Amino acid sequence: MSQQIPDADVPGNSTDPSPQTVPPLPEDTRTGPGGIPVLAVEVSRQWARVMTLLRKELGEATYQNWLCFVGCDGIEGGCALLTAPSRFKRDWIRSHLGDQMLKAWNNVNGQVLRLDFHVREAASAPPAANAGESHSSRAPAEARASASQPGSEYPAVGRAGQYGRIGAPLDPRFTFEDFVVGKSNEFAHAAARRIAESDAPPFNPLFLHGGVGLGKTHLMHAIAHAIRARRPERSVLYLSAEKFMYQFIKALRDKDTMPFKEALRSVDVLMVDDVQFIGGKGSTQEEFFHTFNALIDHQKQLVISADRSPSDLDGIEERIRSRLGWGLVADIHPTDYELRLGILQGKAELARRQMPDLDIAESVLEFLAHRISSNVRDVEGALTRVVAFATLVRRPITVDMAREVLQDLLRASERRITIDEIQRKAAEYFNIRLADMLSARRARAVARPRQVAMYLAKQLTARSLPEIGRKFGGRDHTTVIHAVRRIEQLRESDSAMNEDVEKLQRLLQG
Repeated sequence: MSQQIPDADVPGNSTDPSPQTVPPLPEDTRTGPGGIPVLAVEVSRQWARVMTLLRKELGEATYQNWLCFVGCDGIEGGCALLTAPSRFKRDWIRSHLGDQMLKAWNNVNGQVLRLDFHVREAASAPPAANAGESHSSRAPAEARASASQPGSEYPAVGRAGQYGRIGAPLDPRFTFEDFVVGKSNEFAHAAARRIAESDAPPFNPLFLHGGVGLGKTHLMHAIAHAIRARRPERSVLYLSAEKFMYQFIKALRDKDTMPFKEALRSVDVLMVDDVQFIGGKGSTQEEFFHTFNALIDHQKQLVISADRSPSDLDGIEERIRSRLGWGLVADIHPTDYELRLGILQGKAELARRQMPDLDIAESVLEFLAHRISSNVRDVEGALTRVVAFATLVRRPITVDMAREVLQDLLRASERRITIDEIQRKAAEYFNIRLADMLSARRARAVARPRQVAMYLAKQLTARSLPEIGRKFGGRDHTTVIHAVRRIEQLRESDSAMNEDVEKLQRLLQG
């Protein structure tokens, strides 16, 4: 049988490969572990020539990124036994480079009719191509070990020291048990629970979105904790989009992208937080796109979070926005009064267990839940400040003390509410047109809601009386004073009116 060998390996010949006859492979019945034939010297020499052909045909970048990781364990029954360091590399090389590799083998050894790829064990010998030094990949040994390290919190994939622990640490406080569920987050919570309790992706990806401090990160950490507790063998990787971008850019700079790619694509669950931060970053989005597709294709779970829905993400490519909406999109709404109060009650109970002499009245918790409506972090931070102040200066915790300690936070919360928002909410609540708030109509069905809106504008904003009057159709400041006094009187004498004002205030602050 005649076989083709590139003349590049024969001194004095041109660089263009041309046919050359080589003797048939010697019979070698010896086998190593697993029944794989022991490499004959001739097989090693032929494999080095195959790699030379592929390197010339496919280019240096493809060779360094993919081919240098491949080894040859021998030839058996017309089949070349090739190895790759991981399932991801094996599948990619087989699907994208398999035809070119078989063609190169046919040029070197016409007896090779097919290729068989398998994953190399971490303790296996280096690829056979390393036997010929001029064709060696010279890849470090750790780059060829893709198994997760025992006891490692994150999968040690690729270059273990460099990319094996790219994930962020998990906060032990962020568990499902410590997550307070309310109407604003119950759907997202239920979806996260389903992910944590399922072995196969029930929906992929899970996309969580909502404003700052509403619990997206808490739920992602809770998913990771629950999966690791229930199925310790599953690999879970959590990282921020910023860290994803940093590590990818570092890999590009070092011309060492494959370990980074493999670290992400070989996990069972990948969670990327605050994905909006890759907006406008072209190369990072390209890598995120391919990582997303690779994990979806292999039935791996993806959990993504952002501060807005996929369709509203600025600077994100359309193909990525489309894929982010493939699975389940769960919105976490701003907290309502009841949820904030529940969170504060839980934190207060924890503080009491740590400091048995601590006395936190329910009225203080209600005050904080009413007045601080921005997000959960601000609510928890406010209680922490109040408790710290009380313990350090040895003062009882009262509403007045909380108001004094939290002056800056309370002012900031009030400034977020605008007169336009008050008018809109009041019109919706009392079922009148927004235009009626500015009109000259004096019918009770219109005048009373307008007075309530003026009263709330005075209570919840820092606007002056003349400014408020101008926002209500150019009215005089005395009209605003009259409205404020009238609503104060009605709140004392009419329980229904008092309840309406309180509900509107909670809506505006929540």
